[in-house]
Amino acid sequence: MPHTKRRRLVTSAVAVALGATALTACGSGDDSKAESGPVSLTYWTWTPGMDKVVDLWNKGPGKKDKITVTVKKQASGDTLVTKILTAHKAKKAPDLVQAEYQALPTLVSNDALADISKEVGDSKSKFADGVWQQTTLGTDAVYAVPQDIGPMMFYYREDLFKKYGLKVPTTWEQFAETARALKKKAPDKALTTFSANDSGLFAGLAQQAGAKWWTTSGDKWKVAINDAATQKVAKFWGGLVKEGVIDNQPMYQPAWNKALNTGKEIAWVSAVWAPGTLTTAAPDTKGKWAMAPLPQWSLDQDVTGSWGGSSTAVTTDSPHQAAAAKFAAWLNTDGDALNALAKEGGIYPASTSAQLSGAFSNPPAYFSNQPDFYTKAADIAKTTAPSAWGPNVNVAYATFNDAFGAAAKSKSDFGAALDKMQDATVADMKKQGFGVSQ
Repeated sequence: MPHTKRRRLVTSAVAVALGATALTACGSGDDSKAESGPVSLTYWTWTPGMDKVVDLWNKGPGKKDKITVTVKKQASGDTLVTKILTAHKAKKAPDLVQAEYQALPTLVSNDALADISKEVGDSKSKFADGVWQQTTLGTDAVYAVPQDIGPMMFYYREDLFKKYGLKVPTTWEQFAETARALKKKAPDKALTTFSANDSGLFAGLAQQAGAKWWTTSGDKWKVAINDAATQKVAKFWGGLVKEGVIDNQPMYQPAWNKALNTGKEIAWVSAVWAPGTLTTAAPDTKGKWAMAPLPQWSLDQDVTGSWGGSSTAVTTDSPHQAAAAKFAAWLNTDGDALNALAKEGGIYPASTSAQLSGAFSNPPAYFSNQPDFYTKAADIAKTTAPSAWGPNVNVAYATFNDAFGAAAKSKSDFGAALDKMQDATVADMKKQGFGVSQ
């Protein structure tokens, strides 16, 4: 790797640790052009129906402020991150981008996102602390406005829990006992599965347990993917798989869909978006499921992890950062915008005020038997734990899929798989030129 590249990356890591002062200097313009004449902004996003939501802006606040936004549909995930970084390298990134929370450190460390704290700082009160924190990277800077979130919850077949005399677990110890009790009463069934094909689930569980996978110390990153909290989570799930009281098949496959639809599996640790998945995976069980808070590691805790979610960020390439930030704040805090996002894009909003209004006044059709579904969801969302993402989440996730996939299949040590995640992540960061302390 060229020396200039190494220096830029390391300097960016320092910027994150020190409140992103270096990024603030180059990432905040006075935007005088936005105030003196018409402004045209481009927004890269994958959210369905976003063009209809943006139309509300262009015909309303945007028309008044002479700020027009054009939507450019994109792929999501790593594909979009790569495209943003490629465009930024040529200084041609769009004004606004949709970014998953775990992608923010990668974009910030490459100086692709502007600090918009001066423009959107007063929006903080509209979001749960653990959600807002994901857009600040734990600093005084603000790199995006939260858009949607995925607070984690426990879903279970209400009818089958009653049939087998099972109680909804409130702790993970009770969860394990429930899995064992079901297996004794119905050997052909399993409480749930441990799936190694979606690293976001495991990350959310670790987050709930208090894990901090990436943090900064001075001018270096500290990687602690195999910290005590995550080891506890890995040992817990690995133990249940080895014991044979839960399944070990991956989610979203035909066999998993069938297990849910036929009652072979009677619970699922998931997030607020689960009703949409269950509608497709288990159509015959509509109205038979219920949702409850995630089990806790101790009775005095009340915290959940996050599985999924994204934000709206302003790039350092935009010549109209203040105008772009104004749109980002409107998109994710205005009542009409959020209702349209829910209707057209199917999102669960990060804004706390929107979680009980509009599209969320009634439960999902699949959960018509639980009228208070969204009331419970909003209460759970408030307890979202802070996260600690780093600049190479993609490497950690890919290693998880390989290492935990093999461990789950062979019912072998999950701790060893976790160590592989740690080692691969650290090695990749060093290869990229980041300073790393362990």
